[in-house]
Amino acid sequence: MVFQGSSVAISHTGKVRSNNQDSGYAGSNLFVVADGMGGHAGGDVASSLAIARLQALDRPYESTAEAERELRDAISDAAAQLIDTVGDRPELAGMGTTVSALIMVDDYAVIAHIGDSRIYLFRDGALTQITTDHTFVQRLVDSGRITPEEARYHPRRSVLMRVLGDMDPDPELDTFIMPTQPGDRWLLCSDGLSGVVDDAHTSKALALGLAPGRTADNLLKQALDGGAPDNVTIVLVDVGGQHPLFSGTPTVVGSASNPVGVDVPAARPGRTSWLHPNRQAANEPTHFEPAAEFLEQLIEEDRRRVRRRRIGWIVGLVLVIALIVGALFVGYQWTQTRYFVGADEDTVVIYRGVQQGIGPISLSTPYEDTEIPLDSLPEFARATVEGTISASSLSDARRIVATILETSGGGG
Repeated sequence: MVFQGSSVAISHTGKVRSNNQDSGYAGSNLFVVADGMGGHAGGDVASSLAIARLQALDRPYESTAEAERELRDAISDAAAQLIDTVGDRPELAGMGTTVSALIMVDDYAVIAHIGDSRIYLFRDGALTQITTDHTFVQRLVDSGRITPEEARYHPRRSVLMRVLGDMDPDPELDTFIMPTQPGDRWLLCSDGLSGVVDDAHTSKALALGLAPGRTADNLLKQALDGGAPDNVTIVLVDVGGQHPLFSGTPTVVGSASNPVGVDVPAARPGRTSWLHPNRQAANEPTHFEPAAEFLEQLIEEDRRRVRRRRIGWIVGLVLVIALIVGALFVGYQWTQTRYFVGADEDTVVIYRGVQQGIGPISLSTPYEDTEIPLDSLPEFARATVEGTISASSLSDARRIVATILETSGGGG
C-alpha cells in the first residue's frame, strides 16, 4: 500500500562548509538521510551513491520482512559500489556516508541505520530518538563514562565507529520494525541539525503542528541561527494528518540532487574555515576509525582527559581556598592593629582588635586592664565605656582612658 501522509526534504550547506556532502530523499514510501564524509569530493559521492541505490526501494511492499530484507541488501550493494568507485578513483579512498532510512509499510516503519545521522519519532507531544549514534562518544555515554550533555561538547564527537564506507563490503547495520499511527511525525536528520538544535527546541518546533515544509524551515533556521558549522539535512514525514497528502513526486536534496555527484567528480581541494565561537556541533570533519585498538586508544585518551580535568578542578579549588584563607588572614592581621576601650565584668579594659565578630568568633582580645572600676564612673561615662569607644591606636586608647579618669574625678 502506498504511504498515506505528507513529507518534505530540505538540505543546506550551512555557514561554514564550502560544499554540501549531505543527501536526502523523500518519496512515496521511502525516506532517507545520508551524511557523506571523506574529503571535499568523497563525501559528495558517497552520499549520492547511497541515495541513488536506495531510490529503487521506493515502492509498496507485501510485508515488513520484505522491506527490511530489501533495505539490508540495497545498503550492502551501496557499500560494494563505494568500493568499486574507489578502485576506479583512488583519490576518493576513505570516503563514506551515514545512512538513516525509513520505509513505510502499512502501519509500520521499517528502519535501517548506520552512522550518526538520526531518526526521531514525535508522538503525543514527546520526542524520542529511535536510532543510536555509532560514535565514540555514544560508547562513552553507554558505558557511563560521560553524560549525554558532555557528549555534545566532547573533542572526539566527530569520530564514527560504524559507517557505510569503501572498506567493508558487509557493513554492520541496525535494522528494526516499529508500529506507527496517524499523527506520528518522523524526523530524519544529519548531525548538522542534531548537533546544534537540542531535543527540547526540536520537540517544540514539531509540537506546533505546522505543515512539514514550514516545520523543516523552522528547524533549519534554528540550526543556521546556531552557527550551522556543518551541512544540515532534514526529512520530515507526517503519518496521516491534516496537511495535503504526498503528491507522488520524489524529492531529492543535497549532493544527490546533482547528477554530477553520482558521476564521481575529480577530487577538489578543501577550504579551511574558522570555528564559529558559539556553535555546539564539531567544525572538524567527521571521520571513521573502525579499529578496535583505536577505540581502546581513544578510551585511554579520554581517561587521561578526565584525569587532567579532575586535577584541574582540584588545583582550582585549592587555589580558591588558599585565596580565601589568605584574605581572611590578612583581614585578621589588620584587625590586630586596631584598638578600642570597653569593659569586662567590673573594670575598664583596652582591647586589641575590632568590636565586630564573625558569628561566634570574636575578633578582639583584652590587651590592657586599666583596673578602673566601672562603678567608680558616672552613669553616662560607664554606659559609654560599656558600649565601647573606638581608638585609632594604642596611644589613642590610653588617652581615652585618661580622659575617662579625669571626668570621673579620679585623675588626682
